[in-house]
Amino acid sequence: MEAFLNPVASIASTYATDTIFILGKGPSADLVRPEVLASSLVIGLNDAERIVPVDISIFHADWVKQGIAEAGYRSQLYITSTDFEAPGRQVVRAPHYLLTQESSDLVMQRFMTDDFGIEDVLFLSALKLARLIAEQRGRPQTVYMVGFDFAAERGYSHQIVTDFAPHVADERQARISLQEFYFLNTLYFLQNSALTVKHVGDRAFSALSADALNREVLGESSGAPRDSLVAVIAEITTNHFGDRNRLERMIRAAAAAGADYVKLQKRDVESFYSAEQLAGAYRSPFGKTFGDYRHALELTADDFAYVDQLCRSLGIRWFASVLDQPSFEFMLQFSPELVKLPSTISEHTDYLGFVAGNYDKGIVLSTGMTDTVYEKWVLDNFTRCEKLYLMQANSAYPTPLNDCNVAVVRHYDVLARSNPRIVPAYSSHDFGAKASSLAVAAGARMVEKHVKLGNTEWAHFDAVAVDLTTSKFKDYVDAIRETELILGTEEKRVNASEHHKYFRK
Repeated sequence: MEAFLNPVASIASTYATDTIFILGKGPSADLVRPEVLASSLVIGLNDAERIVPVDISIFHADWVKQGIAEAGYRSQLYITSTDFEAPGRQVVRAPHYLLTQESSDLVMQRFMTDDFGIEDVLFLSALKLARLIAEQRGRPQTVYMVGFDFAAERGYSHQIVTDFAPHVADERQARISLQEFYFLNTLYFLQNSALTVKHVGDRAFSALSADALNREVLGESSGAPRDSLVAVIAEITTNHFGDRNRLERMIRAAAAAGADYVKLQKRDVESFYSAEQLAGAYRSPFGKTFGDYRHALELTADDFAYVDQLCRSLGIRWFASVLDQPSFEFMLQFSPELVKLPSTISEHTDYLGFVAGNYDKGIVLSTGMTDTVYEKWVLDNFTRCEKLYLMQANSAYPTPLNDCNVAVVRHYDVLARSNPRIVPAYSSHDFGAKASSLAVAAGARMVEKHVKLGNTEWAHFDAVAVDLTTSKFKDYVDAIRETELILGTEEKRVNASEHHKYFRK
């Protein structure tokens, strides 16, 4: 049991919410916005990961392997009774309990025990898993059942193009009708338990509609106004941990919150760090050395191509902090509209000079740990780039309020008035949105905020990163948009909302 629970607990610990989604393949799943599912632990049944990435998949039928392979292995953990193997993914075996007329009365009896097995009625196993997670977390959990329409005639989610299941229509209808009976029975058994189960759909027993779920999780999203002056960046850094599925969920959540960009990192590990640093002891899930850790976090060319395609589909843009020349040359294959040069490398003037002489698009340059001498060097050297985003930053994590120095943004705004290539900006390593809002009022036209997906003890920057499994990043974006609204325009004019009370006689 421990071998089974440990990987489940490890995955569940990366989420801060007490919410679990169980994903089926019914067409109502298409009505739930994917970014809703990005916010919490998701358990997928059979090959439901073809709809959106999930954390844990449960299945027992051999045909499911084809659907999972077609999707590209989008779960972190597979729980199965088959001989299934997934490249780079965890697989845990569990016994399969076949449902027969003689054994039907034992199904709910097994459901109430702690022993885990894979039932023919798969959502029962998913709910049992949710109950075990609630016990591990030591607090109640809310479980949303998404994509369970219990109506074979409705078909599947539109993401399920090919049905690999061999069942004929009549058999499928009987099987799905049976599941509805077990679902209602399960609701009765779970009364006064640690799970609150909410069916999402349009049935009489549904707790809420898909649209209501979207509103409940995401709120009424104002989104980024088309004429917005301020670009908001969700700074992912390496908090995706090199996991493409996790990265996708972070990008979807950032897009849903209204960000304009997501930002990643790229460095050549072997040349950026010394051999001594790479060989040094370091504790992480990826190995025992710092080199093991750093190599695991780096994205490949295929990963960046995937990010590019995903961002295009979501209507959000992306760029990366590029920390060395090999990485800069690597990133050019993606024709980036922006390249960031972070404070970390402000003393690497040979590399900075190389970028200044070989890149003519937008440069986002963070000015943490620098002074006016560096500013002059930057202005003298970065003369070819189309835009130069001067980003006020303090490199302390977190930044004390008295060290935010938002007034520097006002100085950059003055520079921008005489040099239109300069764009004032602010990098928030402080808590909340206050400093960023003040930076916008001081003239910032770009702000960035570190983000993460759940709490992870060994991850960098968790202290300042905003958790995408909560509403806090959306709150941050909304605060920036509200600041823009309040700031208005520098043109003094009579507004429609004001009128004279006293008229000249």
